[in-house]
Amino acid sequence: MKRTLAWAVFWLLVPFLLLAQSLQDYEKRITEFTLPNGLHFIVLERHEAPVVSFHTYVNAGSVNDPGGKTGLAHMFEHMAFKGTDSIGTNNYPEEKKALDAIETVYDRLDAERNLGIRSDPKKIAALEKELEAAIEKANSYVDEGAYTRIIEENGGVGLNAGTGEDSTEYSYSLPANRMELWFLMESARFRHPVYREFYKERDVVREERRMRVESSPQGRLMEMLIATAFAAHPYKNLPGGWASDIENLRVRDVERFFQTYYVPVNMAIGIAGDVSPAEVKRLATKYFAPLPSAPPPAGVITVEPPQEGDKRADVASPSQPFLMIGYKRPNQLAKDDPVFDVLSSILSGGRTGLLYKDMVRDKKIALAAEAQSYFPGSKYPSLFLFFVAPSLGHTVEENEKACYEILEMLKKEKVDEETLNRVKTKIRASVIRGLDSNRGMAGQLPSYYVNYGDWRKLFTAIDDIGKVTADDVQRVARQYFTPAGRTVAYTVNPKTLADEGAK
Repeated sequence: MKRTLAWAVFWLLVPFLLLAQSLQDYEKRITEFTLPNGLHFIVLERHEAPVVSFHTYVNAGSVNDPGGKTGLAHMFEHMAFKGTDSIGTNNYPEEKKALDAIETVYDRLDAERNLGIRSDPKKIAALEKELEAAIEKANSYVDEGAYTRIIEENGGVGLNAGTGEDSTEYSYSLPANRMELWFLMESARFRHPVYREFYKERDVVREERRMRVESSPQGRLMEMLIATAFAAHPYKNLPGGWASDIENLRVRDVERFFQTYYVPVNMAIGIAGDVSPAEVKRLATKYFAPLPSAPPPAGVITVEPPQEGDKRADVASPSQPFLMIGYKRPNQLAKDDPVFDVLSSILSGGRTGLLYKDMVRDKKIALAAEAQSYFPGSKYPSLFLFFVAPSLGHTVEENEKACYEILEMLKKEKVDEETLNRVKTKIRASVIRGLDSNRGMAGQLPSYYVNYGDWRKLFTAIDDIGKVTADDVQRVARQYFTPAGRTVAYTVNPKTLADEGAK
């Protein structure tokens, strides 16, 4: 018995021992510096293999899209791969003239359209044809895919970018002997962006919305949930933007967004791999110091008003039924943030999670039942999310009721220590596994730096998880999982709606 207990204690302590060693080790291998213009670099030395991962973190996402311009942050992300005045063109002076001509024609077209009922349909048709010709001429100067091709021809892998609610991020890896290429390419697209093929790419962004939201039952349900949950805060808009906004975005909108948010002080860069910190600083100074300094952009000022009752919405869909439940929760800086992470793992920690055991395994009323500690973002107050896919022959109402029964149990009964310790160990182990990847660390270091002011929060956050008690779990469940802060969205078969309407 004593030996069994000793081994149990040992395995509980392993993550702590690894964590302590890791933090001390990483502090020795991490160098950080800030250029005079405000751009911050965090460099992790790892010489095991001759590769380097790079990650640019921009502290701006869809939450920063101006009113009537949703999808703008996402649109610039697409533009960032179009090249510069020297990459992606076969004759930039002529291309520049052609790009300017597009905007001139578009201004005339918009002016005519803005006349409303007094506009001339024939004039609009003629201007649309003129615009199409101007776009075609500008596109004739494009060296298609040059920016991406250069990176891939030099051994670049994992080239990717993503726009979320709170950030926009760019990343890829290169052989160590091609490190300077990254500095050249990454700085160039932020020093000399060219908005070539803008309207072609706008159509691509519009098509992405059609595929991911309009043609997806889950996407439409997700959009309905957040649009219902948030009355004022821009979290009510998905990163892809609303269709009518996307269709009317102009080059000047993206230029303004870039000039406001893509300033050095609002960005951070993580580099992990076979590098010399001194060489990184030399190259950073050479390529990124010329970026002009600018004041940090203002944050979102709109505060979501208190929710004062249960909100509900349904989405007509003939597909597999789905259910989403969101409870209002505070932002990532709140003292209870680690408690929400523990709660999420208790509810949705794989086959040991309460949702799976009760709804999928035992009652068999759901094909899947999961929880997420924050949605759609975490920088501002958001939602604790439940997502359920009812099994054949079972309804969203039945599953919704089961979710509430599980939450009531958490409010009435404290989580046992065995479950709590297992969840904490699992969360710690997950974070520690993430430390092994150059790509993962290059991304996490600037993210934690921007969001918490210090990359070390990546490690100290695990200490915060370890301090969560059963009392904390019960208290937070009681405080936040209430009807007053709840929003429910679910799919309904159109036939059911038609039958109800006929009654």
